[in-house]
Amino acid sequence: MKLETSANDSFVTKFVLLGLTGSPALQPILFVIFLLAYVATIFGNFSILAAILTEPKLHTPMYFFLGNLSLLDVGCITVTVPAMLRQFLSKDRSISYRACLSQLFFFHLLAGADCFLLTVMAYDRYLAICHPLTYSTRMSWETQKASVGMSCVFSFTNALTQTVALSTLRFCGPNVINHFYCDLPQLFQLSCSTIQLNEQLLFVAAAFMGVAPLVLISVSYAHVVAAVLKIHSAEGRKKAFSTCGSHLTVVGIFYGTGVFSYMRLGSVEASDKDKGIGILNTVISPMLNPLIYSLRNPDVKGALQKMFMKR
Repeated sequence: MKLETSANDSFVTKFVLLGLTGSPALQPILFVIFLLAYVATIFGNFSILAAILTEPKLHTPMYFFLGNLSLLDVGCITVTVPAMLRQFLSKDRSISYRACLSQLFFFHLLAGADCFLLTVMAYDRYLAICHPLTYSTRMSWETQKASVGMSCVFSFTNALTQTVALSTLRFCGPNVINHFYCDLPQLFQLSCSTIQLNEQLLFVAAAFMGVAPLVLISVSYAHVVAAVLKIHSAEGRKKAFSTCGSHLTVVGIFYGTGVFSYMRLGSVEASDKDKGIGILNTVISPMLNPLIYSLRNPDVKGALQKMFMKR
């Protein structure tokens, strides 16, 4: 443990991330697996983005938001996986205090923006299906930019608040984090000062960035389902649901893993399970998103085939 002493008080300057495993035999295998997952995620999301940019048919609000979601997924996996790959190759698993706080800030910034953007995408589908005649005016280019901008502002505010609040805590005891990246629940366990304010802030953030968006998404899709069921044509119902199925799948994965990550604050026994949930949240979800959208969306699938056939 590396400590510094100031005025008879010790504080941690580095943390040690235990990572996924301590077995030397498994580390090369895991390195290859997560390297391939990282490359696949980068390739998949940038392919979606390239298809949206090059195909005029995809220059619509829905695909504008999808392109931003792809950028967020690339950022989210880049915050955690490269550092984890370095841990597999090196015996030094330490991370400086500042680097730990930086990782935590960017992770919450990107994950928070994901929450709001998924909500905006649900509202976009609600307008497109329930109010098609006024859709183009309600979801104008200015509205699209403002929606993405406000998502980033709200997420930045929350990430900065959580990071600043965490920086006020004292870490003077154990500095070993049983995880592969720095996050609030694990750091709370190591603090030797009260975390009551931090837990309250996290509770408010969970309500504002987790519960409220999920409620809005549910309300939007309740209206969508009611509108789609009124369509007499089976082909029309199928087409309407197909534009929503991909988004609902992504929402389910994102919120499912997020709820399990933060609902058990202070539970030391759950640490190993949290690693698996962390992998789902930071690796599997960003990797699956482009696959989900390309397989379930005929427009994206067609644009990707057209792009690769030209090359």
